[in-house]
Amino acid sequence: MGNPKAFMTIPRKEAGYRPVSERIYDFGEVEQTLNREDRKLQASRCMDCGIPFCHWGCPLGNKMPEWQDLAYKGHWKKAVDILHETNNFPDFTGRVCPALCEKACVLSLQNAPVTIRENEAAVTEVAFNEGLIKADPPKHRTDKKVAVIGSGPAGLAAAQQLNRKGHRVTVFEKDNSIGGLMRYGIPNFKLNKNIIDRRLKILEEEGIVFKPNTEVGKDISAKRLVSEFDAVCIAIGAGRPRDITPEGRDLKGIYYAMDFLAQGNQVLMGEKLTFPETVFAKGKHVLVIGGGDTGSDCVGTSIRQGAVQVTQIEIMPKPPIDKNPETPWPYYPYVLKTSSSHEEGCVRKWALNTVAFKGKNGQLEEVLVEEVEWKKEDGRLKMQPTGKTESIKADLVFLALGFVHPVHEGLLAELGVEYDARGNVAVDKRQQSSVAKVFATGDAATGASLVVKAIASGRKVAESIDEKLRVEN
Repeated sequence: MGNPKAFMTIPRKEAGYRPVSERIYDFGEVEQTLNREDRKLQASRCMDCGIPFCHWGCPLGNKMPEWQDLAYKGHWKKAVDILHETNNFPDFTGRVCPALCEKACVLSLQNAPVTIRENEAAVTEVAFNEGLIKADPPKHRTDKKVAVIGSGPAGLAAAQQLNRKGHRVTVFEKDNSIGGLMRYGIPNFKLNKNIIDRRLKILEEEGIVFKPNTEVGKDISAKRLVSEFDAVCIAIGAGRPRDITPEGRDLKGIYYAMDFLAQGNQVLMGEKLTFPETVFAKGKHVLVIGGGDTGSDCVGTSIRQGAVQVTQIEIMPKPPIDKNPETPWPYYPYVLKTSSSHEEGCVRKWALNTVAFKGKNGQLEEVLVEEVEWKKEDGRLKMQPTGKTESIKADLVFLALGFVHPVHEGLLAELGVEYDARGNVAVDKRQQSSVAKVFATGDAATGASLVVKAIASGRKVAESIDEKLRVEN
């Protein structure tokens, strides 16, 4: 620990965002960067706590105090090496992770945690820019073959870990490009796709084979993979979106959020659109139903496409600002979150339930909503209607209500895997499914969650598959 008093003398300094007046006209990443000296100072604020709650809060168990100290001292190679010990893709999590580590940082008690997420992204960028991150193919190969179905963060993490063990790994992806939800579900203004491409180049150089435009269960049978490979890892995500069915749900102008975001990314990448119609927000009154990150991404994308007005509603009550006694430190706080997209111009409303979609000649024109109250009964929140309604003008509605479980049709149905009570692939403690040789990881097994948790799940399933293959050898 080079400067044990830095946390008392150096204030937290965030890189911040590009000016709203500039960023809303392009899809470039909104987050700015600090210069190296400022970044070193921010890393020096880590207190090297006796009990590193940041380490506890991270699903990957990243060693924050160690690499923060190395970054402060300018040892970028050593810092990124320690990051890679626990995290395959710090360049991804450094951009899109909600930073559970920062919320658990002891300095969060003073509302000034170490800028761990930004530091993580910065260390990785320095390492890439200086050529410190290079392909490291395995020295020896086994005779085992593993098929990974799905190329999101869980699938890629599992593939890299298994490849490092010497197994021959093939990743199958139904879409045109590799990356899964990171590629198609996260807008460029949060994660530039060049960040994914440079990492994929390394994975290919390490020997992983990628097969895009290949939907298992349609273009190639699942049973064929089971017969040809020694193990199969399902990493298809939780692709079934949650829906609502008020009156007028069949009106034109109502779409799932992820379809809208994926189409927007396809346009930017110059790919052929895979949706039956083009959805564009220019000149529209947009209503986003759902207050989470996906809804926020719809807000930012709609603004960049030229929407006249963007409104976002949430059925739950407005979270408290700053502190919430129900989620105390070091737990992740349930408090009001204002994203960069919200700052760009968005009307936000809470405790509203969608009652009906209204329109003429089959086209959506407005949405009827009702104010609700939430009261605790037997320790659980229960929604109660108030009778107070209002109409919100809307030409486009995006349903950002989360996901219920992976798509059952096709791959999973052909394999005949069992499901848990929520419809996810049922797995044991080793993440093995009910079908021999078939494992499941990430959102397909847990339900929709965070990129950082998906990476952790991918690493865990790789350990189990490797152990099984070595026992059978």
